[in-house]
Amino acid sequence: MNLTSYSDYSDQELIERFIKGEKECIEVLIQRHKKKVYSYILITVKNTHVADDLFQDTFIKVINSLKSGTYTDKGKFISWVIRIAHNITIDYFRREKNLNTCSNDDSEIDLFNSEKFSDENIEDRIVGDQIMNDVKSLIDFLPAEQKEIILMRHYGGMSFKDIAEQTDVSINTALGRMRYALINLRRIVDEKNIILTK
Repeated sequence: MNLTSYSDYSDQELIERFIKGEKECIEVLIQRHKKKVYSYILITVKNTHVADDLFQDTFIKVINSLKSGTYTDKGKFISWVIRIAHNITIDYFRREKNLNTCSNDDSEIDLFNSEKFSDENIEDRIVGDQIMNDVKSLIDFLPAEQKEIILMRHYGGMSFKDIAEQTDVSINTALGRMRYALINLRRIVDEKNIILTK
């Protein structure tokens, strides 16, 4: 069976087939979600070499978890993978002990201008309206918890429920942080006299 013949399967069907021994299924899952997971990591670490390593570490952990039977988030595969990527990225920063060691110069693509990151729902449209050309650098001016929620929601595609669970806060707190992040981004844009264009 070639990889294209698996393309119609849902994530859950691919997971079940992989666990039963169809190794090709994990390749299909990785290819299906590579862009979103890699972009989430890259926008967080701002270094392509580090992002490559963390992406690989993420899927090694995904594969090991699937093989060991510890995956239980049926129907939420991509959110689960993003949580793993998030935790691996946090571990990387803990090891580095200095959040400012990464440079954005290695990034050849403007992640904030990609239409692929805009899902068709109200929260993402609000974020999409705010996150344009110069906002990539502006996110670094946000408090850590606001920066984190923008990354998890907009780049990781996580629901507010998943973000709340991941960050150990209530959904209302997660929503509040997003609201304050957007208010702060608007304020920074005004203060720096930046004209945002799509």
